[in-house]
Amino acid sequence: MYLLIVVIIYIIFAYIFVDWKRWREFYPTIQFYIICNLLYNFLFYQHTLWRYKAVTVSWLNHTFIDITFTFFIVPVVLMMYLQHFPRNMSKKIIYVIIWVIYFSFIEFIFEKRGLFAYENGWNAWWSVIFNIVTFIVIRLHYRNPIIAFVVSLPIVAGLLLFFHPSLSELK
Repeated sequence: MYLLIVVIIYIIFAYIFVDWKRWREFYPTIQFYIICNLLYNFLFYQHTLWRYKAVTVSWLNHTFIDITFTFFIVPVVLMMYLQHFPRNMSKKIIYVIIWVIYFSFIEFIFEKRGLFAYENGWNAWWSVIFNIVTFIVIRLHYRNPIIAFVVSLPIVAGLLLFFHPSLSELK
């Protein structure tokens, strides 16, 4: 039930806050995020760092929730984030901080309600750091995709190094 409510909320956000005439402008960055998220889910399949949990129906699992998040909620979020990105440097910093706080707060609420779980050494502070990096890299990709790819490679390597799933846990 909560997933349906979240999707409805983001449909409303999409209607109110997204300029759909510009969707093609954001499409490559949305694809970049989707590829990175699917790569995480592939590499950490047996060794997740965080996991979505359902409490309403048994068939609603991490995979289904993450696919819904990745293909329905994130495109709306990224278009809102990128469309309204300020030009002034101090406003940019505040803007990123607001988005990090927003995402971290939602995660905090979901974790407290038992809808989100940390695993294998991950915790809320790692998520805050991850959200900072994610929102910076998303903007970077929008402005310069090649640099974003170059920056992302050591981030993936760092995740693998610090949260090291064993080779036997990789598919």
